Amino acid sequence: MEVQDSLDLFQENETYIKGRHLVTIFHNEQNFYSVIRIRIDGTNLEYKDKEAVVTGFFPKLHEQETYIFYGQFKEHPKFGLQFNADHFKKDMPKTKQGVVTYLSSDLFKGIGKKTAERIVESLGENAISRILEQPSILDEVPKLGPETAKQLYDTLLEHQGLEQVMIGLNQYGFGPQISMKIYQVYKDETLNILQQNPYRLIEDVEGVGFIRADELGSQLGITGIHPDRIKAGCLYVLEQECLKNGHVYLDSAEILEKVKTLLEESQSIEIPFQEIATGLIKLEEEGKIIGEEKRVYMPSLYFSEKGIVTNIERIMEQKEYAEQFPESEFLLALGSLEERLHVEYAPSQREAIKTALTSPMMILTGGPGTGKTTVIKGIVELYAELHGLSLDPHAYKKEEPFPILLTAPTGRAAKRMSESTGVPAMTIHRLLGMTGQEQLDSDEVREIDGRLVIVDEMSMVDTWLAHQLLKALPKSIQVIVVGDEDQLPSVGPGQVLKDLIDSKVIPTVQLTDIYRQEEGSSIINLAHEIKNGRTPLDLVKQQKDRSFFQCQTGQISEVIKKVVLNAKQKGYPAKDVQVLAPMYRGPAGIDNLNKILQEIFNPNLDGKRKELSFGDVKYRIGDKVLQLVNQPEQHVFNGDMGEVISILYAKENTENQDMVVVSFEGTEVTYTRGDLNQITHAYCCSIHKSQGSEFPIVILPVVRSYYRMLRRNLLYTAITRSKQFLILCGEESAFRTGVERKDDLVRKTSLYEKLVSDSKPIQNQQEEGLTEENILLIDPMIGMENLTPYDFLD
Repeated sequence: MEVQDSLDLFQENETYIKGRHLVTIFHNEQNFYSVIRIRIDGTNLEYKDKEAVVTGFFPKLHEQETYIFYGQFKEHPKFGLQFNADHFKKDMPKTKQGVVTYLSSDLFKGIGKKTAERIVESLGENAISRILEQPSILDEVPKLGPETAKQLYDTLLEHQGLEQVMIGLNQYGFGPQISMKIYQVYKDETLNILQQNPYRLIEDVEGVGFIRADELGSQLGITGIHPDRIKAGCLYVLEQECLKNGHVYLDSAEILEKVKTLLEESQSIEIPFQEIATGLIKLEEEGKIIGEEKRVYMPSLYFSEKGIVTNIERIMEQKEYAEQFPESEFLLALGSLEERLHVEYAPSQREAIKTALTSPMMILTGGPGTGKTTVIKGIVELYAELHGLSLDPHAYKKEEPFPILLTAPTGRAAKRMSESTGVPAMTIHRLLGMTGQEQLDSDEVREIDGRLVIVDEMSMVDTWLAHQLLKALPKSIQVIVVGDEDQLPSVGPGQVLKDLIDSKVIPTVQLTDIYRQEEGSSIINLAHEIKNGRTPLDLVKQQKDRSFFQCQTGQISEVIKKVVLNAKQKGYPAKDVQVLAPMYRGPAGIDNLNKILQEIFNPNLDGKRKELSFGDVKYRIGDKVLQLVNQPEQHVFNGDMGEVISILYAKENTENQDMVVVSFEGTEVTYTRGDLNQITHAYCCSIHKSQGSEFPIVILPVVRSYYRMLRRNLLYTAITRSKQFLILCGEESAFRTGVERKDDLVRKTSLYEKLVSDSKPIQNQQEEGLTEENILLIDPMIGMENLTPYDFLD
């Protein structure tokens, strides 16, 4: 079907109103959501009023122009009856006289009535659509100069382009919101680009996946083994596996199998491995993937791993730290520090402090209660003393950088560092000045100033962020990496901390002695038992800081409700009580538990409190909420917890939008209704989201319905979030199962291999790209699926 044909389709059964645009009440430039008032000229509905309010996603419409809106009337609880438009189009003149009048209007500079008449006489009453489809047709109009013709076309495009695109996208089944996203990427070329290659949507437009693009491709006749379809499938599989399962690369054989399954399932057609191999090679030629031996990488991850290795080599080349002060000076300063802090460092802690001060880079690792925080404070204090530095930020001039940088992947982890050391700390994103819009494979380097940097919670740092951080460090800086490799790996691709420790290329000190255990912490003891794959015999025995309430899935919500009510009666606020769970759905899932906990900590008993509904979630002032995505420009990050401090209804502000204001440790962020998918209630949150945080009370349900998620590192991470009290509830057998099961998903990374390689520096290596041989010959049976033993008989 031609583009113009699709635009001219009119479904008589669609409800519509036609009217002249009077005034724009609200218009959002980011997503084009608009509220306008029109004077009605016609409708196929029983609507008697002369005017109507229309809402929908469209550009700034021109006043006094007439448009047709398709949709339906809905009653808004605050603003009354509104027409919600799914799509729209401009009402174009359909007679010769109407087209002449339109073209000679003030919209078109340089086009008078006589010129407009010549255009219509030459091109007919459908002149406008013909010009938009083929601008060169204006050459047929006598006495029409090229500049005037171009201005005419540009003006028509300005007034018609988006409207035509929106109608065309609607014909392809795209809703108005996603249509606006697509238009913002491709502008007036949208329909032409999509007809040539609809699979570009996957790469260019957030929210469009392979299945949706493949449906559009099928409508346009792009099916089967079409090269664009195969390449799109390859990119989609590679990206999904990296983002969902944390891989840095996929083996060629694996990507072949997964792409074949994807392409055959969506269209029920046989796809030969040969075609997929050809698609992979084409993608590498286009620079969209990188092949190294039999591995396939996303370029950003490939270059991030290489960059990590290169920058570690650069930092480790420094030799001057080993002998920068005599042993006697170090011991004297250490003894003085112990007296001042009233501590006595154990041998392993002393070793850690000395190694940190005499090495260009060091890794400090250990489980809970082993004194990592104590060592960090010792390193900071001793470094400052031995180098004659002040730890008071006010002692430095405005243009003079503070020499000791403390950083962590989350705001809460950074705050803990600052509280324990008395030195400012910040998130890695903020340290790097990242806005969240950076290209992950960019070569730009933003060097930070400092003499010592300590990075805590390194287990949470993925391959991308580790690369950004390391390449920003100057050569002369000393680097200390701190983390617990037994915790959950990063949400993003890679396992950077584990690979760094396993490689042994960086001096590493592991703290093993447990100090909080001496203070009687059964939580710490439980964590270390789990770490070693053991479930203690006293798991269900009541301890002074730990309890286990045995119950089944259907009883979880009631047990948690009683525990939380008890904690609330004892004076614990919502921010000190954290329920953790591994899954969102079901009676023991995060979503259900959040609803129950909100009614305990922040009820609306009389119905008079301000609240704002978003889907099936109700936000109230005082709610504990969780940030779900990084927003560096607002200084809030994935996993940060805050409190709703204000709710503003649309009629109460000049933006005419419902708003929720959240305070994150004093940083206030305003969310419009369209942004509320960036937050959620945090009374109960996932164990992944709790990483980098600690809470006085942690409540952890563990039941068989969580089976798919139960792993040793998951339980270990959850338990180590607790500072004072740990309440377990659920089934003892499920807990034991989780302890016995190690994470069976081994992440595919090549950082370890690159770090320990004995060959030339990685940047000078000549990598072997993808070829049909190293793709197809991995598995001798590939391409032979339909053969039987009888095919080999004479």
